[in-house]
Amino acid sequence: MTITTTFVRRGIAAALMSSVAFAASAQDVTITVWAGGSGEESNYRTEAIVMAADIMEREAAIRGDELNITIDAQLWSGWEDFKQAFSLASEAGNAPQIVVTGHEDIGTWSNAGLIVPIEDYVYFDSWPLNSIYPNLIDVATYNGQIWGVPQDAEARVFYWSIPALKAIGWTDAEIDSLPQRVQDGEFTLYDMLDVAAAMQDAGIVGPEMGFAPRVSNGPDYLQYYQAFGGEMLDAETGKLLLDTQALTDWYQFFADATEMEVVSETYLGTEWDVWHQNVAAGNYGTWHGGTWHYAQWENGFGLEDFFGTVQYTLFPAGNANGRANSITHPLVYLVGSGATEDEAMIAAELIATASEPRINALHAVKSAHLGISEVESTVPLYAENRWLTAASERLAPHANAIPNDPDFGIVWDAMFEGLEASWTGVMSVEDAVAEAEATVTQALGDNVVVR
Repeated sequence: MTITTTFVRRGIAAALMSSVAFAASAQDVTITVWAGGSGEESNYRTEAIVMAADIMEREAAIRGDELNITIDAQLWSGWEDFKQAFSLASEAGNAPQIVVTGHEDIGTWSNAGLIVPIEDYVYFDSWPLNSIYPNLIDVATYNGQIWGVPQDAEARVFYWSIPALKAIGWTDAEIDSLPQRVQDGEFTLYDMLDVAAAMQDAGIVGPEMGFAPRVSNGPDYLQYYQAFGGEMLDAETGKLLLDTQALTDWYQFFADATEMEVVSETYLGTEWDVWHQNVAAGNYGTWHGGTWHYAQWENGFGLEDFFGTVQYTLFPAGNANGRANSITHPLVYLVGSGATEDEAMIAAELIATASEPRINALHAVKSAHLGISEVESTVPLYAENRWLTAASERLAPHANAIPNDPDFGIVWDAMFEGLEASWTGVMSVEDAVAEAEATVTQALGDNVVVR
């Protein structure tokens, strides 16, 4: 079967058919798929492509054509080896046609010519791509083009101990209304500090156990920046943005938290297993982590009755300048630039088919990730999972992500180094902000907007 190198425009009645036009002859094609940061629990990142290939072959057969697609799939448990292998394979001309990676690679890989815009091969106004959350499509967009399709999603969550809240006098109604009050900006990060202090003062949680943020560097901390009004991109120019007022308020918040002794100056670097054990044992009053941690706490650390003991919300606003928010880090399906035009068309169609709600739900439930579309929550397998359904409704529509700009890492590193210096008392808040600003402007010059 020959596959044409041009699109066939179809009417609405045929919008759900393949965007690849087939002629009446047989063709065998092999599509290679590599998925980074994946293990057995994430095997549907590649298995979904295998399922999509079977569907495409069956559709071709019904049309009277013969299409034989062989999927050569490989899961990479780590990230560094995976990304290096993809770059080297691209240089050698034998890279996979489909690659699954974090969305932040889009900027670097597109600038290097290693991937092609998937919007050139599929229609985002047709099923199933038109059902994907718009904010996730934004995550896969760079320089005005859609480069990939979100493969999964997650959200960073603020968690609260229900027993500890009740012990300081909160009613069921107050606990139940907390998510909406946070979303509306009525309950802030500073309100959280007061709650954490009250829990400690009452002896419900131990000293410096009222507030337990992430124990290491990660996108979660950018939620504080947004909570105090920080933006990562300048709306007018599209350049990276460093908001020094938001940075100041963020750093000051942690200085205040340590002064209130709800978290220690030496907290960063706590072992992850220690943190998980304390969460599961109910030793923290408030903390934040990922949606995926739910499965770890229940299956690996013995947390019982999650919904009876833990409330969960968006990340609270820090002040009137900021907003409640959540950051997501989707992995995305990308098409490698080494693919022939025919291979790229088939690869893109496989990705679109693999994004159908029922197929994507297999990955979401098995790997404890959120679905990529609202309709996915109606798939029985997904709907039966109380946590995924609840988190999808409360968190996913409000999540955003770090920019795909390749230089954002410079900004982020400077921001976190400033946080660490001011949190631990090595620098004052003012000096830490000044140091972060100097680092960013020296490295990026006119490519960053400082406000």
